[in-house]
Amino acid sequence: MSSSRSIEIIPRRNTERGHADHGWLKTFHTFSFANYHDSEHGSFGSLRVLNEDRVAPRTGFGTHSHREYEIFSYVISGALEHQDSMGNTEVLSRGALQMTSTGTGISHSEKAHGSEEVHFCQIWASPRPGEGRGKPAYFTRHFIDEDKRNQFRLIIAPSNSSGVSLDREAEGPAPIRSQLRAYASLLDPGISLVHTFHPSRSPERRKAYIHVVQKSGYNPGYAKGVRLRVGAQIEGPIIELREGDGSYLLVGKDAELKVENAGEGAVEFLLFDME
Repeated sequence: MSSSRSIEIIPRRNTERGHADHGWLKTFHTFSFANYHDSEHGSFGSLRVLNEDRVAPRTGFGTHSHREYEIFSYVISGALEHQDSMGNTEVLSRGALQMTSTGTGISHSEKAHGSEEVHFCQIWASPRPGEGRGKPAYFTRHFIDEDKRNQFRLIIAPSNSSGVSLDREAEGPAPIRSQLRAYASLLDPGISLVHTFHPSRSPERRKAYIHVVQKSGYNPGYAKGVRLRVGAQIEGPIIELREGDGSYLLVGKDAELKVENAGEGAVEFLLFDME
């Protein structure tokens, strides 16, 4: 029987993700998306889409529409050119985060700007009940590497949380109309961190997901590169994740998450905490 201090860890290996090479787009899908369907991996909590995309220079996703979902992009390398029906036009480089509350509906395009490939994670979350048809909104935030180095840096937080700015550009996390918090980290070799989850009112084990960014290039095969050890701070199993690997986490109410860089290079990863 699981204790309140334990974390059940269910790995989602790089080789298990959906993937496709369309020439202009090389992509991975953690959850069912587009032509990739997996009934066992449709969503997790409020997390609906986690795609890791590489878009070739001067190509990209042409103008298309969304509604209801909360959609954000985390830029890993290159430059992402964004345009939308709300009049927003900008180019986002490494460390930038764009957040769109699609609400009643928006149209947008996302393309690689300039002569380099753009590598980014595209994430969708389900809105809180009753908030899926609100007025569309757009936000950007910028986090340099030092902001994330050897810490869990909060980059997304519920819009109804204390201290979260609703300004289009501001310091701190971008607001999301979902009970989801996202953290980014750049962990140096030999460093370990402990994450205390935000308090939850639910008696159920909370859901979280961790994803290791695949920085060394598109690889649909067995994960290589960095080594990140993941487990509970007090008790329970420990697993090792490499580039492109992820893991579902079912977290006891008193559990804390411990991560350790057991390799030779810096590890970039994202942690999603769903209430």
